[in-house]
Amino acid sequence: MTSTDVDNITCRPIGFVRSHFTQVEGMPIQAVASHDTARLEVHEDFAPGLRDIEGFDYLIFITHMHLCTREPLEVTPFLDTMSHGVFATRSPTRPNRLGLSVVRLLRVEGATLHFGGNDMVDGTPVLDIKPYVPRFDVRPAERIGWFADKLDALPTTLADRRMT
Repeated sequence: MTSTDVDNITCRPIGFVRSHFTQVEGMPIQAVASHDTARLEVHEDFAPGLRDIEGFDYLIFITHMHLCTREPLEVTPFLDTMSHGVFATRSPTRPNRLGLSVVRLLRVEGATLHFGGNDMVDGTPVLDIKPYVPRFDVRPAERIGWFADKLDALPTTLADRRMT
């Protein structure tokens, strides 16, 4: 593989989120703080990949933050007033604009996944789905950086225009 091959990675959406959020402003900033439901409409080409997915309570969606146009390497995140390096945040404005949401699977109807914990705007492209497996995905952590004294604000903090 040449460096040109890895410098031009292409991903195509497996489906799109259908959400009542039509703009980023006012949305929950993390899925864990959301009580909203939505659905993922998976393209029929990828529907066979959903087999056995109903056996999981939670799924991890890897998304493309298609409405973000900025790609700064330092940002002031929603939970803070200080600037941080983008890789020390969960900011949607990132070099590759990738998002990660852990959502609760409510039901499967054909190639449509209904889920809770929606923190995505309508039309968000989903690039991949992975099952959430606590034994794989949960790690005890004593150090959580600048988030340590900010998490109490999570339930009431909503997105604004600073990341678009």
